[in-house]
Amino acid sequence: MSTNDISRREMVKLSALFTAAGALPLLRAYEARAQENDAPVRIGYLPITDATPLLVAHGKGFFDAEGLKADKPVLLRSWSQVLEAFISGQVNVVHLLSPMTVWARFGSKAPAKVVAWNHTGGSGLSVGPQINDVKDLGGKTVAIPFWYSIHNVVLQALLRENGLVPVSKRTGTPAANEVNLVVMAPADMVPALASNQIAGYIVAEPFNATAETLGIGKILRFTGDVWKDHACCVVFMHERDLQQRPEWSQKVVNAMVKAQLWTRANRAETAALLSKDGVNRYTPHTTAVLEKVLAPPASDDAAYLKTGAIRNAAWRERRIDFQPYPYPSYTEELVRRLKDTLIEGDRSFLTTLDPTVAARELVDESFVKKAVTAAGGMTAFGLPESFTRTEVISA
Repeated sequence: MSTNDISRREMVKLSALFTAAGALPLLRAYEARAQENDAPVRIGYLPITDATPLLVAHGKGFFDAEGLKADKPVLLRSWSQVLEAFISGQVNVVHLLSPMTVWARFGSKAPAKVVAWNHTGGSGLSVGPQINDVKDLGGKTVAIPFWYSIHNVVLQALLRENGLVPVSKRTGTPAANEVNLVVMAPADMVPALASNQIAGYIVAEPFNATAETLGIGKILRFTGDVWKDHACCVVFMHERDLQQRPEWSQKVVNAMVKAQLWTRANRAETAALLSKDGVNRYTPHTTAVLEKVLAPPASDDAAYLKTGAIRNAAWRERRIDFQPYPYPSYTEELVRRLKDTLIEGDRSFLTTLDPTVAARELVDESFVKKAVTAAGGMTAFGLPESFTRTEVISA
């Protein structure tokens, strides 16, 4: 079975989970578990740097400090596994791709909400040595982690800006002005690039750093250099917990906000904590690879400016950064862009979705606002003391 077949099967499985019939058995399991009023924090995550605040909150005892019992986070291998575990109640706190939450909430009416951002930036477009410009991707195949991902949104903006047309072709070769997109698990992207099955991939860290470290690829552009301070993964929680256990929910968010502040001040230690050499072995990645993402040397920026991976130097973007507040303007712009983004499957719900209404209904910002204020306000994260901003996008 080819990687493309596996990816399509994953999409079908996720689509089923986002239907009433497909989710029903899982929701029944959740109802049974929901009677457990004192359920501990149960985190489900993928082994990518997007999960950092949730893992740090556990590893550094921030949940304990809030008086919460927290089980060891559960490492899952695919987005469908994350969703299945979440919907059924096996886990009650997850990080999800921000566009995936739009699909979950409005495409399938999932009773859950975004309560905070997990991180900003943290992704890049990696390509083979022969690719030196976005235009060089014409007639080639590029892998994305999921159709509903900021990676897909940013990549398509880059392609269109360079006169290329994103397509999804199961057979045949893309035309010279087309770029064929395939969904691929992040762990499969590195070997696929190394064997020239694909010309590039756009994904979360540390898979871009891995390609660099192994010498099989280079970063053509950082996503945070295209959409300034964009969210990638966000924290998703059940509405039942938010409504029936508000004090518990507030403490969960408090712990995550404190974890983000700690991470910003202890980047190298965070890399060690998350690595396969750490006590909890949260991820299969080496400390060195994670340090390249979380605590890179200053010389890296100069090199990326020279190659063009960074073009907006004035933004002073970190390779990955952390701040939890979910600006409404981001969700609104995300919905607008999803409407014009190539996405496989039934996407009809996007047609009538109003960006402002969507931002209001998808996100519950009440918990994170309190947590941020208690932690010193937005200035503690190096940002202006405001809960509004203007989105800046420069493809």
